[in-house]
Amino acid sequence: MPESDRSNSDSPAPWYADGLRFTCTQCGYCCSGDPGFVFVNHDEIRGMAGAMDLDVDAFEEQFVRRVGRRRSLKEYADGDCILLDPKTRRCMVYQSRPIQCRTWPFWSSNLVSPDDWRETCAECPGAGTGQLYTLDQIETAKNAKRV
Repeated sequence: MPESDRSNSDSPAPWYADGLRFTCTQCGYCCSGDPGFVFVNHDEIRGMAGAMDLDVDAFEEQFVRRVGRRRSLKEYADGDCILLDPKTRRCMVYQSRPIQCRTWPFWSSNLVSPDDWRETCAECPGAGTGQLYTLDQIETAKNAKRV
């Protein structure tokens, strides 16, 4: 059988095939630290704007920056996300957060190896504890947005 005709079932199962545990503690650690990008699309911006009772233009002016042709959430000088409340350390739009945030910690960069997952667990108090996510749930989150 040609290589291209083989099904994915011939591929070895990923190291996390038995699932991984995660429960968000809303600690804000994943929203802080080194500078980076949280790329957002128009639907996500509209949802976050609605959550903050702002019109889209006002939300974009205050919270979004252009990065080439793309848009990303702004950050404070220390790298914290602009939507991470500095006092409470909680996301101001948690229920409407972008897909990049919703899929944490099941990013491909965190799932390369068990060592990468252990590093994630060391940084995130919710990773490795709580709800068990199945392989299908993890793969869906991992493939929702490349991070």
